[in-house]
Amino acid sequence: MEEIQTITPEELQKKLEAGEKLELVDVREDEEVAAGMIPGAKHIRMGDIPVNLDYFDKDKEYIFICRSSARSGNVCYYLQDQGYKVRNMVGGMMNWTGDTK
Repeated sequence: MEEIQTITPEELQKKLEAGEKLELVDVREDEEVAAGMIPGAKHIRMGDIPVNLDYFDKDKEYIFICRSSARSGNVCYYLQDQGYKVRNMVGGMMNWTGDTK
């Protein structure tokens, strides 16, 4: 299996603070995101990813987020196999110190 590209919460925070336009997807469950999501992230639960493939564009890179980075890693492998550009936020929301909404 091909390695998945990653990004740390700190790197992501710096990019957002610099005003970079990023495609963030939070794959946690509804009750988890209710406690706070990174501003600008789109919520698509892990189990709903396969039926939402038309949301993704192969020309864009997507950063996937979950609580600990295990589920988002699974999503990254799945989408990378389908030819999408993906990156996993290592450490997940447990290690996110930036803003949430």
